[in-house]
Amino acid sequence: MMLSGVFPAIITPFKEDQSLDEEGLKRNIEYLSKTGIAGIVPCGTTGESATLTFEEHKKVVEIAVDCSRVPVIAGTGSNNTREALELTRHAANAGATAALLITPYYNKPNDRGMFEHFKTIAEKCDIPIVLYNVPKRTGINLMPEMVAKLSKVKNIVAIKEASGSLSQLSQIIEQTKGSDFSVLSGDDDLTLPAMALGARGVVSVVANVAPRKTVALADAMLKGDLEKARSLHYELAPLVRAMFLETNPIPVKTSHKYLGLAGGPLRLPLAAMAPEKENILKEILERLGEIA
Repeated sequence: MMLSGVFPAIITPFKEDQSLDEEGLKRNIEYLSKTGIAGIVPCGTTGESATLTFEEHKKVVEIAVDCSRVPVIAGTGSNNTREALELTRHAANAGATAALLITPYYNKPNDRGMFEHFKTIAEKCDIPIVLYNVPKRTGINLMPEMVAKLSKVKNIVAIKEASGSLSQLSQIIEQTKGSDFSVLSGDDDLTLPAMALGARGVVSVVANVAPRKTVALADAMLKGDLEKARSLHYELAPLVRAMFLETNPIPVKTSHKYLGLAGGPLRLPLAAMAPEKENILKEILERLGEIA
């Protein structure tokens, strides 16, 4: 299984009473499914997975699979292997295309524990597994040597690499070269250079807001049109930076109210965007023509 293209890590919309906005989630997915994306990723960091109950998590995955016209890579990771196994089995039974598993956070497992965590889930679940490395969130870095070792485990097919290091991404591609293992950028600002090194696409935050431009950038890189990709990179750059004016997903969720998409409130401990930063975000959206 070769993953390629743009995979928006979608938000989880809530109603004002903090309950799951199921209809809003469906509308958001239906909109994104028509923009040329390669798939969607529900229940990741951008989807506020840390504050979803198990029941809500499973419901979001089920809705995504039911209404999406593109493949669904369901976030199913946990720092508890048994919980990750339960969520991954559910995603498989729900009909997800693949499962995205973050490195076990907080526990800081040793190499043997890290390998056994992913290997156990891959062997016990009949669904392709995408590794997710984001050390600035988890406190642990999935090193290239470990990724190369895991890439040889049946069902482990790709990595969302969000270490922020092009050197590390390059080493992962180098050490998995010749296999069907896919490397996807996990950082929107590095999509162009990552794909220049051989990454096959991006799991993207900004694609929630400007999906067609993000798809055009990735497509240009896959076709070797560096000039077009570079132009789109710099066109999107202010918006990419705006997505991280505050902790993700605060800015992207705030953007949805200007785009006419479902968003709603954040769940504590995340709080509403500072007004002065929201004004900057709105100006950038207007300048890019994403809102009238």
